[in-house]
Amino acid sequence: MELIRVKDYEEMSAKACELVKELMNTVQSPVLGLATGSTPEGLYEKLIHTYENGAISFSNTKTFNLDEYVGLTKEDPNSYHYYMTEKLFKHVDLKEGNAHLPDGAAEDKSQACEDYERLIKSAGAIDLQLLGLGMNGHIGFNEPGTDFKSRTHIVTLDESTRQANARFFNSMDEVPTEAITMGIQSIMEARRVVLLVSGEKKAEALASLVNGEVTETFPASILQQHSDAVIIADEGACSQLR
Repeated sequence: MELIRVKDYEEMSAKACELVKELMNTVQSPVLGLATGSTPEGLYEKLIHTYENGAISFSNTKTFNLDEYVGLTKEDPNSYHYYMTEKLFKHVDLKEGNAHLPDGAAEDKSQACEDYERLIKSAGAIDLQLLGLGMNGHIGFNEPGTDFKSRTHIVTLDESTRQANARFFNSMDEVPTEAITMGIQSIMEARRVVLLVSGEKKAEALASLVNGEVTETFPASILQQHSDAVIIADEGACSQLR
């Protein structure tokens, strides 16, 4: 793993944008793995700005998001489909058919998982997979105890994860209890992984990732074994590193 220490959230977002821009201008038909939540919002703002300045184009890009809540339609403001549309997709020249997220509203959830895994494989390897770091070590929605060999699957969300995401909903009761997520093996097959970590609240988790052992009780620890994993972390997040 490579650890890039930056001053703050702004610099973290800018450095991540540099890495994505470099890939998009090097690979003819890039495949991006995307994440949601508050951490990548600054990156998406910078990618939009970079696109508006003519420095990148999404016209030949395919995207695959890590996860989606079960039970929410694409139009639901709390769905990750809606998030990605608002935060990135509608602002750039990404073709509608090239943006992929799991179908959280599918009647047959197991089939939706198989279909999504098939879509990823049909695109070839993901060139760059963005990740955030959960305070319990989850990546995507792969909670502690997830098999490292897992592929796209249904997960029951940990209570701490639901509480962390409750700020996006009107009440805790509205937070879904399940999600579809790319599995850990699916994530590890990306050519490059870029993990964004910001703030002191993530410091303990980052220290566990960097200094701890590789264990399924802390899913992000598997990134220690990735051939090209880059962590971009600000001063707050790095505050507990040895």
